Amino acid sequence: MCDDHSQPARIPPVLHEAGPVEQIDLEPVDSVEIMTLMDNLTDIFMPDQGPARRPGPGGIPNRSAAIMAGGEAPDALIAEHGFSMLVTVHKGASTRRVLFDAGTSPDGVVENMRRLDIDPGSIEAIVCSHGHFDHTAGIEGLIRTLGRANMPVLIHPHFWRQRRVLLPGIEPREIPSVSKRALADAGFTVVEQAQPSFLLDGSVLITGEVPRVTGYEPGFPPQQAWLGDRWEPDPLVLDDQGLIINVRGKGLIVLTGCGHAGIVNICRYARRLTGDQPLYAAMGGFHLNGPFFEPLIPRVLDDLHAMNPQVLVPAHCTGWRAQHAMSRRFGEAFIPNTVGSRFQL
Repeated sequence: MCDDHSQPARIPPVLHEAGPVEQIDLEPVDSVEIMTLMDNLTDIFMPDQGPARRPGPGGIPNRSAAIMAGGEAPDALIAEHGFSMLVTVHKGASTRRVLFDAGTSPDGVVENMRRLDIDPGSIEAIVCSHGHFDHTAGIEGLIRTLGRANMPVLIHPHFWRQRRVLLPGIEPREIPSVSKRALADAGFTVVEQAQPSFLLDGSVLITGEVPRVTGYEPGFPPQQAWLGDRWEPDPLVLDDQGLIINVRGKGLIVLTGCGHAGIVNICRYARRLTGDQPLYAAMGGFHLNGPFFEPLIPRVLDDLHAMNPQVLVPAHCTGWRAQHAMSRRFGEAFIPNTVGSRFQL
């Protein structure tokens, strides 16, 4: 859940420190391919740029369409207010795959996988960045496609929280949440972990709970959580987590879903965890849309620029104002995202 069109709230950033952090030896991989299976934008004319390869007009199949003179029309990729990345890691003779988030609609991600000729059965695990529906509901389509899943789903313990958004002048709006029983019944092995953890034989590091130390990245202030007998403020979204991959000779790739923890917090934590490895790429939702977050854009860009990423792919809930500012500030390092983009890193 990423939309916030309310007026700026007078809520100070709440700091959260996860405790002592031990340095983790994240072994480098040879290369990584990241495919955008779902995002808010699709554009068949977006050109290749740097490591990004686009599907283009000829990159998707046709389907029957009786109204067309030739009887066919493009089976176009689907965009929605959601996010999903397919991460393929190459290390020696090994190739491994993990799905990071699953989009909003039950069928969007699996339909895009079909159009892009990707086998859902090649996925070894699912990592959920947090519990909001625009990153989780697409698991439904994977269940229908795969039958019994027989794979792990890796989450933070707060993933299950029943939540709502409270905005001035609007009735509270509950955020749909995932059913623990439904996941278990589908054959998934649910792994709850608040601490950093390895995946794919140590090739991928899940951040777990991210310390909030910048002092200006406020989480998601309108959010409340149901704590059994009452609604309580839940602005930190402590289940927000990202992926870290160390690419040989380049540095860290950091993937975020919404970045509720703050993209600067997340990237700094990734470096702190891995012994101050350089930040090579930051990709995903940076949550800088709407009047509450847009005033933070200059400071976020300053702090990101200080980490000198070579690839910056803001997506999903980043917002157009932040993306325009990043395009001006980061030049060729800034790469716009679109559904079907394949990043060869």
